[in-house]
Amino acid sequence: MKKKLTLLLVAVMACMTIASAQGRRGLRINEIMVQNDSNFVDDYGQRSAWVELFNSTFAPLEISSIYITNDKEKKTKYPVPLGDVNTKMPKRQHVLFWADSDSTRGTFHMNFTLEPGVDNWIGIYDADGLTLIDEVLVPASLLPNQSYARVYDGVDGENGEPTWEIRDNVTKPVTPSSNNQIRSQNTKVATFSKEDKNGFAMTIMAMGIVFSALLMLSICFYIISKIGAKSLRDKKAKAQGTQVKGLPKSERPNHDTGEEIAAIVMALHEHLNVHDSENTILTINKVKRAYSPWSSKIYGLREIPRR
Repeated sequence: MKKKLTLLLVAVMACMTIASAQGRRGLRINEIMVQNDSNFVDDYGQRSAWVELFNSTFAPLEISSIYITNDKEKKTKYPVPLGDVNTKMPKRQHVLFWADSDSTRGTFHMNFTLEPGVDNWIGIYDADGLTLIDEVLVPASLLPNQSYARVYDGVDGENGEPTWEIRDNVTKPVTPSSNNQIRSQNTKVATFSKEDKNGFAMTIMAMGIVFSALLMLSICFYIISKIGAKSLRDKKAKAQGTQVKGLPKSERPNHDTGEEIAAIVMALHEHLNVHDSENTILTINKVKRAYSPWSSKIYGLREIPRR
């Protein structure tokens, strides 16, 4: 039993590890600023280079124990420490790491800096220190206060479209800890409102969904009630000894001859006749009572006590 529990625990932990590793594959480098002269300030009021990560999945993502580095030879250069509640990223959200070479300031201050005027390679590795999750090469042409950002949060370019672009707060805004593309409206909602101005299609769709769900629930409850009723009938029949179908042949009652039935009928007849023959007999038995001195009159008071 203990061996089975141990194996089950190991299997659960392995599944959790695999699920966590698969979730970290959705972590993306989203935006980088190499030289920060007049841009965003950190929690100490200082301006430093920064790297923005993005959780591209639709579930919370724990990023503690991953590694961030700017050196391909040193894959485990900055390990994100354990124990900080802020390392649990909500779905589709951002987190900012400062490249100020001062990790004593907190979890989000890395132990390396980025060098302006040269190509800066940045990579993030999984907890094993070997699996590369994401990487990017920031061009040397990046000017001060410009950022190198994905066109869309966590999305690679498709059909020849560029994945990354340079932002300068003039043509496009620099967006640390925010969406790279600020959308003013939901395109699906806008299309639906344009095609269905009066809302008839929305009403029919909503009613169809509700009634379909109710129908499915009714069918499920009907099937469950039938199964329960059948199970109750089988149990009742088995308790009364009348259930024959489904029993092995060795357990089924044998009624090939009438000897059993005749014996039961004769026993009932004799039992009823005994009571019928005694209906005119009166029996009187003397009731014996045990003697108790507490009820005897000889121990009672015969004279009135003197005062």
